[in-house]
Amino acid sequence: MSNPTNVRASTLHLPQGNWTTVLDCLCAHFSAIPRETWLERMARGRVTDADGNALGPHHAYRVGLRVHYFREVKNERPIPFQEQILHVDEHLVVADKPHFLPVMPAGEYVEQTLQARLCKSLGNPNLVPLHRIDRHTAGLVLFSADPSSRGRYQALFRERQMHKRYEAIAPALPDLEFPLLRETRMDAGEPFFRMQEVTGVPNSCTRMEVIEQNGDLWRYALYPITGKKHQLRVHLAALGAPICNDGFYPTLTDEGELDDYDRPLKLLAHSLAFDDPISGKPRIFESSLKLDW
Repeated sequence: MSNPTNVRASTLHLPQGNWTTVLDCLCAHFSAIPRETWLERMARGRVTDADGNALGPHHAYRVGLRVHYFREVKNERPIPFQEQILHVDEHLVVADKPHFLPVMPAGEYVEQTLQARLCKSLGNPNLVPLHRIDRHTAGLVLFSADPSSRGRYQALFRERQMHKRYEAIAPALPDLEFPLLRETRMDAGEPFFRMQEVTGVPNSCTRMEVIEQNGDLWRYALYPITGKKHQLRVHLAALGAPICNDGFYPTLTDEGELDDYDRPLKLLAHSLAFDDPISGKPRIFESSLKLDW
């Protein structure tokens, strides 16, 4: 079982219900987790209240009680690629995430995540990603290292003051003129983890440039002006140039089987540029990774 000591606890505010104990509520709320698992976690002090006091199996349920717990996964599959730490200061950590590694704990991944690895290697349990990129995407991820300044950096993303540049390798589009601005409305698709373009007022926007040509494949520079889920993948696929090795778009071919490490998604979070909200100085970080043809 993965060791949760390097991962920040998850939080649940107990919902309205007629349960007798915290344990009863947890079992109902997380129906996929057996009662025996919660009992074992409680026995090890891995379920606490907001003050860090361990909660036992007989602790009374109370609506709104804030419960902290650590996600754990048995026999977590290791991901055989290593992140690179590019920058560390008192406020920020910048790292290159390899393909296939999730940014944060989710589903079957806890320790095999960029956040958990960085918390362990840097000895800082307060590291929190300021943004996310897909598990299948490689490249830059910016982490907050200090809770007291976190909000100021988060505001850069919310106010679109964080300028992102991606690179992708995808089929050539010789019939289109570049630079190109793709503005469409995106909404949830089927299955639930996919997105799709629909009719309506645009809510997604990407600027695209061609930076290198290699026969039937081109290298594109992508500048997402908005930050919709899978935006770059959907926009290129809709133009007729799905990103190489994309198992989600335009059709779903990734059936959730073991990753094919020889076929990474050819999408890279290449650079981040912004004015530092504390020093006021311009900053730019660039990935050390490069997509091969």
